[in-house]
Amino acid sequence: QVKVWNTSSSFCFVTFTEHKSGVTAVTFTSTGYVVLSASLDGTVRAFDLHRYRNFRTFTSPRPSQFSCLAVDSSGEIVAAGSQDSFEIFIWSMQSGRLLDVLAGHEGPISSLSFNPMKCVLASASWDKTVKLWDMLDSWRTKETLIMNSDVLVVAFRPDGRELAVAALNGQITFWDHENAVQTGSIEGRHDLQMGRKELDKITAKQAAKGKSFTTLCYSADGQSILAGGLSKFVCIYNVKEQILVKKFEISCNHSLDAMEVCEHRSLFFISSPPQNFCFDRRKMTEFGSMALIDEGGGGDEGVAIPLPGVKREIRVTCVRFCPTGRNWAATTTEGLLLYSLDSGLIFDPFELDIDVTPSNIRKTLSQKEYTVAIVMAFKLNEKKLIQEVIEAVPSSEIDVVCSSLPDLYVEKLLEFLASAFETSCHLEFYLIWANKLLMLHGQKLKTR
Repeated sequence: QVKVWNTSSSFCFVTFTEHKSGVTAVTFTSTGYVVLSASLDGTVRAFDLHRYRNFRTFTSPRPSQFSCLAVDSSGEIVAAGSQDSFEIFIWSMQSGRLLDVLAGHEGPISSLSFNPMKCVLASASWDKTVKLWDMLDSWRTKETLIMNSDVLVVAFRPDGRELAVAALNGQITFWDHENAVQTGSIEGRHDLQMGRKELDKITAKQAAKGKSFTTLCYSADGQSILAGGLSKFVCIYNVKEQILVKKFEISCNHSLDAMEVCEHRSLFFISSPPQNFCFDRRKMTEFGSMALIDEGGGGDEGVAIPLPGVKREIRVTCVRFCPTGRNWAATTTEGLLLYSLDSGLIFDPFELDIDVTPSNIRKTLSQKEYTVAIVMAFKLNEKKLIQEVIEAVPSSEIDVVCSSLPDLYVEKLLEFLASAFETSCHLEFYLIWANKLLMLHGQKLKTR
């Protein structure tokens, strides 16, 4: 399935179900009116966000499983990489016709990226190379960049002058692709903070060697780069200084594997059960970890050993900045996460049900059911709507509303009033609210 979300309301407003297998990549065109998706079912589909329909389906001459996807800045050229035939397929968005098949890689295609300013396509592969293809020169290979490890992801800077490459060895390298010269590198493996999972049969030091960044995205100004991968952390680096600026922890859910991180004798150990602080050496025997040993005494009474892959491992599969650079999103094991510099975009409903909508809140307000309207507004938890409801209550009714307000919402209303004092011009009105609330509920709040 392909789901499209509204970032303001945090609701999914359309779901496309045309794919018959797992979706491996999605991307918008530059206009934002078309979203494309690549799948293991051998198709790339284009969806119209005006009519909510699949208006183009791109396929290859031979069945292929597509692992990555890219569309050029004009929205006219679509490229998808195959993980089984090691080829790149190029289609025309307007006609849906296959234009070319690019061969040359000797491993699965892991990532594609179009240069925003030039007719150049960068492709990354597990064969330890990044190839640059010139669209104006019949898609001939313009340059081949040799890496020290399998390449997982490539990304062009918004001005098209720099190429970022993340490899399996945990490094992010930066290239002047015009001259095929490396301009910098970031050693990011230590920032991932990976270690030993409960059922790992290798040491933490060996396990960390397979951890790397699998997704990259430049900020709108090109000064920072966002990186995520096989870790519970998303890192933002300054490209020029090549230093870590900030690290975001995407989850505290200890039911996921690879969550507990601790340092012991310069090595990182991980223990999935939340009650264990670090990797428990008491469970280690000469035969290995007790977590891998059936505790049964024979017969059918033994304890079943979990199958590999049953317990989901925390990871980040994709990160993207919005065009303004003030928000970014990450798809993770926990779901789709949104981070923003604009607090007004935060949507945090409280005890929400299907009847709590802005129209119903305003209808209740027009019927002068002020207490019910305030409770519904706090359930939806949209700041502007709460302000609208509170300021619609007449001063003469504040005493009655405060006395009938449930205890659960008294503290929430006080928190809102405290923030409103800093920005609102209705100081006297809000002071009346605060005075009535504290007079009626102050004793209860004091005993909490």
